[in-house]
Amino acid sequence: MTISFAPESATTAAPPSFAAHVDAPMPRGLREEADAMSFDSFLAEYSPTTGPLRLGSWSCADGDRPATRLGPQARHYQATLAIGDRICTSSAAAPGPVAALTAMLYDRGIGVEMVDFHQLHVGERTATFIRGSDGLRTEWAMGLDEDATQSALSAIIACANRLLTD
Repeated sequence: MTISFAPESATTAAPPSFAAHVDAPMPRGLREEADAMSFDSFLAEYSPTTGPLRLGSWSCADGDRPATRLGPQARHYQATLAIGDRICTSSAAAPGPVAALTAMLYDRGIGVEMVDFHQLHVGERTATFIRGSDGLRTEWAMGLDEDATQSALSAIIACANRLLTD
């Protein structure tokens, strides 16, 4: 009786790529990486959970305020930020949460200018892909959350951390 075994690589299926989990085409600048990397590897690279910058609490102080005039109106946002070993509270008036967070970071000496912004569905969650610049170089980053706003805020923090540490 002869027993043959398949090579290990033939029996071990590679995990699906990150792109396989996304319900739409990936942003052009991330397509190759998303096709080549597993879901977990892509998250580790583009959505780091460690770094010198962390976002604690986030709120819109006047989100329930009724509109009194037509057109965009600034809202007042407040955040608790940890920068290194310092914890601070920041606030900004802006037309939306993304503009507010980037203004708060800028006020703390961390410039993140958004060059590209994409939001896509990943199952029941929203993935926000941001290509940001600090004026010298650009980095892609991602936030992933069930809430689209939290996804965007996470992407900004991830982008700032990639710019600060790479």
